[in-house]
Amino acid sequence: GKWYPERKGGKTGFVNGGFAYGSVPFVFLFTSYMDLGNYRGVLVGVGLLCCAIVAVAGWFFKDPPKGWWPAHVDPLKVSDDPKIRRALEKNPPAVKQYTPREAARTPVLWMMWFCLLCTAGINIFGIAFQVPFGKDMGFAGGIVATAMSLKAIVNGTGRGVIGWISDRMGRRHTLIIVCLVLGTAQFGVLVSGQMGSMPFFLFCSMVSGFGGGAIFPLFAAMTADYFGENNNASNYGMVYSSKLISGLVGSGMGAVVVGAWDYHGAFVLAGSVGLASAVLALFLKAPGRPEARSIVPNPHPLGEEMA
Repeated sequence: GKWYPERKGGKTGFVNGGFAYGSVPFVFLFTSYMDLGNYRGVLVGVGLLCCAIVAVAGWFFKDPPKGWWPAHVDPLKVSDDPKIRRALEKNPPAVKQYTPREAARTPVLWMMWFCLLCTAGINIFGIAFQVPFGKDMGFAGGIVATAMSLKAIVNGTGRGVIGWISDRMGRRHTLIIVCLVLGTAQFGVLVSGQMGSMPFFLFCSMVSGFGGGAIFPLFAAMTADYFGENNNASNYGMVYSSKLISGLVGSGMGAVVVGAWDYHGAFVLAGSVGLASAVLALFLKAPGRPEARSIVPNPHPLGEEMA
């Protein structure tokens, strides 16, 4: 995102998708080769391999200077490149470089925090309870496992695709659509299970995974768009801290709701929270940027004054 500030959505989403893609080989590794007799060796080997890969890759990372901007892209000039022009129109850069303290004083940061709390909670709820729900609805274990594998793959794919879309449609509008999709998918999972329709269940599970994965690169790119790049790690860290509570809400409170209201009430509640998140996303706007409708033209242009 720092190297592509004018089109950070697609790049951020592609990299962010590695979170989901990286889980796929380990699912096969742990289910096929690990048991109680060799788990120590497998885990130690995997840990050493991951440490080596991350260290080697990180060695080549290089940050641009503070306040860096591509030399060939003038943010004040209409670019001839339609991709850059569209991206800057839909996602203009922050009005200033906010420090973490300044960002924390803006209501929009905490609105983003709460919106991520709700959407990430729905995502974790689906990961935790779609498998037992599918089994209780009579689907074979292999079908449910397939649904979760597809959910993980689409979860990663959705991050890259939705980041690319947000460069063209705008981050906030894309987030509204993602919240609507994520919330609606919860109702679809519930209905498909009650109908006993395996294809519909697989489809809704994939759609749920798509929406659940797409929220993370959107919030990452939105934080840079709203508060600048210089302190993006700290500012996004504050927004992303809601993931801690969302895990407790999605799995812990999800279990409580399932026990009290059964799966029907739990999925209806999750879907309703997703739709409410879409309403909240309507109010996410970059701090410090005046509304276009509130800008009053100068009644005495420079030419008239000079005349």
